[in-house]
Amino acid sequence: MTTKTTAAITGVGAYLPDYILDNIELSHMVDTSDEWIMSRIGIKTRHILKGEGLGTSYMGERAVNDLLEKTGTDPMDIDVVICATVTPDMFFPSTANLIAHKSGMKKAFGFDLSAACSGFIFALNTASKLIEAGPYKKIVVVGADKMSSIIDYTDRSTCPIFGDGAAAVLLEPTTDGTGVLNAILHSDASGAQHLHMKAGGSAYPPTHDTVDKGWHYVYQEGQPVFKAAVSNMADTSVEIMERNHLTADDIRYLVPHQANLRIIDATAHRMGLPAEKCMINIDKFGNTTAATIPLCLWDYESRLRKGDNLILSAFGGGYTWGALYVKWAYNGGDFSK
Repeated sequence: MTTKTTAAITGVGAYLPDYILDNIELSHMVDTSDEWIMSRIGIKTRHILKGEGLGTSYMGERAVNDLLEKTGTDPMDIDVVICATVTPDMFFPSTANLIAHKSGMKKAFGFDLSAACSGFIFALNTASKLIEAGPYKKIVVVGADKMSSIIDYTDRSTCPIFGDGAAAVLLEPTTDGTGVLNAILHSDASGAQHLHMKAGGSAYPPTHDTVDKGWHYVYQEGQPVFKAAVSNMADTSVEIMERNHLTADDIRYLVPHQANLRIIDATAHRMGLPAEKCMINIDKFGNTTAATIPLCLWDYESRLRKGDNLILSAFGGGYTWGALYVKWAYNGGDFSK
């Protein structure tokens, strides 16, 4: 009898920029207030990357270095690097390529995956399949975004929401029943009209006109995005519970994308989960897009125990959404596996 090989998360690292933009400072930049932001979104502070020429790879490298140091992993042993991001340093080379070079992962091949706020769970599922296929033993999955680079700080409908940050996980093969066990992933571009960045790609390359029109910033229509996020995150999270015969009692944590506290609450409610079973740090970090879910894992790592059942759930621009069932592989803080 052969035992199924799965991809286990065996460590988490992270990086958050030093500069913290709080709601008071933001209220001096745009017509908003701490009370307005907290009541509608639930964000108190967000980290912002400052510095000439510093992009997503700067944060990704530091998150990976933290991960490799914590797990005692030789960067030369990494086979693959996948970076989930919508704010790459440049179109090419890929941000994963840059991170691998900067972190000394010289033997790894790397590529970027673009699925907005669902990017990390898409990348995690992709990496798990590479490990299950056999030849790859150590894969680093990075979720990183410098959202401040594509946010209009005169637009109060978007600028309070987003922050910058990066987090990374190490995936390794296991046969002990832990790891990434199931996924339900979706995309539907009919939602692109409500949440997108119009220019900067091949359809509308950068010109004075596109810059003047503000087409290089995130465009979001709040109400349709909110409704789609609530229904789709909740539906897939409940579906993955049912598919894997899990009840609310079986789940240690929901690990939700940190876009809006009301969306998180609605998803947890549909799953029958109390607030204490929901990872939340949106108040500290805001929406870091592809980095939110791994930042939650990093933030809550010390509370996790081997065998804990986690549901990772996200909804992203354009639209993308899904849920992953992960059985945690180690006791938080214990890297002697």
